[in-house]
Amino acid sequence: MEKYDLLVIGSGPAGQRAAIQGAKSGKRVALVEMREVVGGCCVNTGTIPSKTMREAVLHLSGYQYQNIYGVNYRVKDKITMADLAFRVQHVIKTEIDVTQAQLSRNGIEMINGIASFMDPHHIRVGTSHSQSDYEADIIIVATGTKPAASAKVPFNNRNIMNSDQILQMPQVPKTLIVVGGGVIGVEYTCMFATLGVRVILVEKRPRLLEFADAEMVEALSYRLRDSRVTLRLNEEVESVEEMPDGTVVANLMSKKKISGDALLYAVGRQGQVDELNLGAAGIEADSRGRIKVDSEYRTTQPHIFAVGDVIGFPSLASVSMEQGRIAAATAVGLSVRSNPASYPYGIFTIPEISFIGKTEEQLTDEDVPYEVGIAFYREIARGQIRGDTAGRLKLIFHRETKELLGVHIIGEDAAELLHIGQAVFILKGTIDYFVDTVFNYPTLAECYKAAAFNGLNKLARL
Repeated sequence: MEKYDLLVIGSGPAGQRAAIQGAKSGKRVALVEMREVVGGCCVNTGTIPSKTMREAVLHLSGYQYQNIYGVNYRVKDKITMADLAFRVQHVIKTEIDVTQAQLSRNGIEMINGIASFMDPHHIRVGTSHSQSDYEADIIIVATGTKPAASAKVPFNNRNIMNSDQILQMPQVPKTLIVVGGGVIGVEYTCMFATLGVRVILVEKRPRLLEFADAEMVEALSYRLRDSRVTLRLNEEVESVEEMPDGTVVANLMSKKKISGDALLYAVGRQGQVDELNLGAAGIEADSRGRIKVDSEYRTTQPHIFAVGDVIGFPSLASVSMEQGRIAAATAVGLSVRSNPASYPYGIFTIPEISFIGKTEEQLTDEDVPYEVGIAFYREIARGQIRGDTAGRLKLIFHRETKELLGVHIIGEDAAELLHIGQAVFILKGTIDYFVDTVFNYPTLAECYKAAAFNGLNKLARL
């Protein structure tokens, strides 16, 4: 029986970073992956494919230049699923190669198969033709998630799909029903709407993306409606059926019926724990397959850690990477510092939304005196050059100390632009920094200066 200092289950962002941190610390590390290729859901079915598909949609549709050349501008008139998949497959292959190279040069041993606990220190890894047992001093569970199933939805991997199956659709539908107004559902809604698909988005809550700033979500909702998306909020799907003519009908609790050529079910994801036999290790998962951990990502067993999407919110690849690094460092006795309150959020809708810190709603509930400064892309030269005149950047700061409390952006490159504000936020800087700083011209970074002046002018009037 092989023995390792550290054994990681799952090679997604969390597992990969945990394994590399363990190897950098001089430990003998093994990484177990159930797929034949590394990368987990992030590289193979989730983050990388969806963000690559988004880039393909933006390029081929000519979306980013339609404000300049007209709404009929296209790079390619008839965009097919094959066009989108071509770029996606290229990027997936490259990411797999890069990940394999990183693991190899750090001396991490790869084990392919499905892992299950025999007891708190022993793991059995099985394939269709063999099984092997392993012992480890430290075990890190990073198995990620899978799309949630529903008895209401008869998935057929053709015109009734979950988010992992979307690229297998035979053709771009004329009408698409999207069930679920979370990050995944809204991102795919934006992509297909940009392609000219009539999208009906069904969400049981009163607004989309409830954890994001209301103003940014309102701006996104306006853009969606302007793209002919129908938002069915406060509505819940009762059942889904495929009709004899090949169309799909979603029956709502309110007795409405919605018809489309295809349906994407994007209501939540479930922790990938079914095969782990957690009970043998003395660990439990909740009804959604999430493993409970403490602030150091330890489970109820002090030598077993869990990281990434399998522990739940926020389920961001960037955060999963950090969780994996922290867990492995903590497990081998290294001191690490990281503050979840300073983690940024990037939502790759069209346009992007990105933010850090508190929202206006949160600060209002906490009775914090704040002021807001806003800059619009349309008033920045770079916004006109880029053809993005709908974007905006909002700074929220303390009215008395002027400390930056939050940065919220909607518009292209929002996820990149946010990192300027992130640095000031983490260092507890004030918005005076943006006033006193010279930004390259013309750049979208100038929005920070314009927003800071806007906010300070409001203070001056008071």
